[in-house]
Amino acid sequence: MSESATTLAMTIYAKTGAKVERCWQCVKCTAGCPLAEQFDLTPNQVMRSLQMNDESVLASRAIWLCASCYTCATRCPRGIDVTGVMDALRIEAKLRGVPPGIPEIARFNVIFMHLAGFFGRVPEALLMLAFNLARGKPFHDARLGWQLWRRGQLKLLPRFVRVNKSPTQITAVADGANKVGYFPGCASAGSGSEYDSSARAAARALDIDLVEPEGWTCCGASPAHASDAELATLMPLRAIVILERMRITTLTSPCSACFSRLKAAEQEVANDTGKARLVKASLDYEYGGTVRVQHLLDTFIEHAGSERIAARVRQPLTGLKVACFYGCLITRPSLVTGALHPEYPMRMDDLVRALGAEPVAWSGKTDCCGGSLGVTQTAVAQGMTKRVLSNARDCGADIVATMCPMCHMNLELRQDGLGLDASIPIVHATQLMVRAFGM
Repeated sequence: MSESATTLAMTIYAKTGAKVERCWQCVKCTAGCPLAEQFDLTPNQVMRSLQMNDESVLASRAIWLCASCYTCATRCPRGIDVTGVMDALRIEAKLRGVPPGIPEIARFNVIFMHLAGFFGRVPEALLMLAFNLARGKPFHDARLGWQLWRRGQLKLLPRFVRVNKSPTQITAVADGANKVGYFPGCASAGSGSEYDSSARAAARALDIDLVEPEGWTCCGASPAHASDAELATLMPLRAIVILERMRITTLTSPCSACFSRLKAAEQEVANDTGKARLVKASLDYEYGGTVRVQHLLDTFIEHAGSERIAARVRQPLTGLKVACFYGCLITRPSLVTGALHPEYPMRMDDLVRALGAEPVAWSGKTDCCGGSLGVTQTAVAQGMTKRVLSNARDCGADIVATMCPMCHMNLELRQDGLGLDASIPIVHATQLMVRAFGM
């Protein structure tokens, strides 16, 4: 065992707490991975490479193509955070100067983080333009951009959100205990604007008082945890800290990516005193751990409940068969999200049933749609999207309901190029709510 190889294994353990030597090569991670056929090294082979001290894993395509869907981590019988290992390998490759296995993804992450740092919130139009120009394909996804523009969901002028206050300058809001913090995410100003507006309308109809964290900024999404472990914690935690100062104890987000980063930050600080010290040093604030993060779906079910939702219905969605698409991150990884049934959740099914619709049983409800690969590796993401939509159609669904702006965009706006026999409508579950409520 060479010293350098041992150092790599120890570095991964230091970054993630993952003991790769525990992997017994059962191949469950690979069997569940939606991208295993696209990898040069399957997830179990990545683990084996680390066990065998093979540093060439740092140059693999696999660690960059990983969609961070957490299927591998959820199904690992040895409790290894395989997804976290992939993140740590990307970061370590960057630190060692190893060229990325897929340069486009690395370039996208850099541009995303620069825009987040400069503007405070990532402007989608500028992100797509800058990325396409950087790779010499200025008109890539022009059709997607046109569809968003035609619907008023592509904002050309970026908005600056400067961090002018430290958390200690934030003041409490009146009756904060009865309010719910609302982190809309960067997409709420653009591609996710329909989702955001219908989510706020549904919350008002159910007497849920949503309040945005004052001056919230980007959570970092996937590019942060693939680039810088400290920023991946600090960026989402800033909103959590602000909410604590506002004396609001629950923070919800309609965006699955935002929810995942917020929830991960909450858990990391709660379980790691080193991260707590990092917050103190970076934000000049000692976080008290009083804020609980949840997804908007859980907020509707826990704060209103199925019975109250059903009582608010004025126009029941009778006869409508709905495939509820949760995607990767609402329930996974269950050790972070706390989901009781991460592989086959039912809360969105309960929600649409309360609206009078019929949720269909189908196997694709927690599949990965491709996430941010839709921009960087479009053809790969399209294959994943087609599998989801075909499954929904084959199971008799009239429509697919989502609760994530990225999932909605991938499933809806890319259908034309998938070669499907027939398209299937994609809606936000919150749009079904306001329709059923008669709004």
